Amino acid sequence: MPQEQTERRVVVTGPARRTRRASGYYRPRTEIDEQTTLGHTYVRSLMRIQLRAALTVSAVLVLLVGPLPLVFATMPDGRRLEWLVLGFCLYAPLVLLARWYVRRAERNERDFVRLVEDR
Repeated sequence: MPQEQTERRVVVTGPARRTRRASGYYRPRTEIDEQTTLGHTYVRSLMRIQLRAALTVSAVLVLLVGPLPLVFATMPDGRRLEWLVLGFCLYAPLVLLARWYVRRAERNERDFVRLVEDR
């Protein structure tokens, strides 16, 4: 009987491949870079949060400064009081309000970066 020649098995090797998640998962950064609907939603949510912080600061500012002309109009000889309120009493709340806004905006951006970089 003639011997049948069997084919020799060959092992093919190559560099290890990175495995992606099976569900077609894309990182949020990819979604933003490719300007998909989901990426647009991520950016829009950041803009909405920043707008909410800005509107909060604006509302507090209007409530703080808005009534001052009425208060000053009701006092006939309150020139010294006007300068005291405008020069000293109003300065500290404005600085605190500005600090709060900057910290809030930075925290919103930090949270967004953490979300986008998938940490």
